[in-house]
Amino acid sequence: MIPVIFGLSGPTLTADEASLFRQADPLGYILFGRNCVDRDQMRALTESLRDLSGRADLPILIDQEGGRVSRMQPPVWPAFPAPSAFAALYDRAPSSAIAAARANAQALGMMLAEVGVTVDALPLLDVAQPHMTGAIGDRSFGADPMQVAALGRATLEGLAAAGVVGIVKHMPGHGRATVDSHHELPRVSADAAALEQDLAPFVTLANAPMAMTAHVVFTAWDADRPATLSPTVIRDIIRGRIGFDGLLMTDDIDMKALTGAPADKAAAAIAAGCDVVLDCWARFDEMAAIAERLDPIAPASRARLDRAMAAIGTHSGVPMAELVDTRDRLLALA
Repeated sequence: MIPVIFGLSGPTLTADEASLFRQADPLGYILFGRNCVDRDQMRALTESLRDLSGRADLPILIDQEGGRVSRMQPPVWPAFPAPSAFAALYDRAPSSAIAAARANAQALGMMLAEVGVTVDALPLLDVAQPHMTGAIGDRSFGADPMQVAALGRATLEGLAAAGVVGIVKHMPGHGRATVDSHHELPRVSADAAALEQDLAPFVTLANAPMAMTAHVVFTAWDADRPATLSPTVIRDIIRGRIGFDGLLMTDDIDMKALTGAPADKAAAAIAAGCDVVLDCWARFDEMAAIAERLDPIAPASRARLDRAMAAIGTHSGVPMAELVDTRDRLLALA
């Protein structure tokens, strides 16, 4: 197994993809809208990926946050609210917001589990700031670290109740970035004392099973490299100050915040201390180059993966319709 999560080009595996994946044995896969047609198609696709890998606990990821970041779309699948809806309710009724976020995440997780998806790239723990980039925007749970942590914890608990693993992101925090890391490299000049606010939700949820890095330079910690590629940030801040010992993956290495050839970026992220690289765009030549470049997964990273995936497939049995009704009744209080 090599420490990379690959995207797929379409609703079924191509022959070339199947051949490459069989030989390379990537850690997992991530699905996008191009891979999500209907329930039967998605179940067939995820089953084909499990059959190819021979692993029942294969990580199959998706970005299904609710709101504008939703790969599985109506009318085939129901729409889910953006995280900001729970932040708005928290301002009036914190306990109701927490219950609504938990019910929402459990219902969302049930929708994913039904089609064989095992990991959701949710929740964001990015603390909102006044000049935060719109790339985060309504995806944030708010500006108060305690609120962000409480709603993030409820989301992780809801996903777990559906047998799905959550990913906290974007560690160590994307809230102060004023530009979109999809398009350029953000630089945050806040001092270490101010950054404690950004770290707080991640510290509270340091036992999360998985986390995703931020492609952001924090000059207080490493003025030369974004967190994803910084041994200092990963060792001293993510593993040290935050105390996170779960599976740490990069954000998509094809984002324009990072420069260079994909295989070089992948190798640099692993060398910096990330457990696994996320490569989303299913460009065959790039995937082949990454597969050629990366060594087998490190034993410590494999142990983190196994811990993270240990609880998939178990669920509480509460009907999805009941969870959605609970969520909607609570959100109406806002």
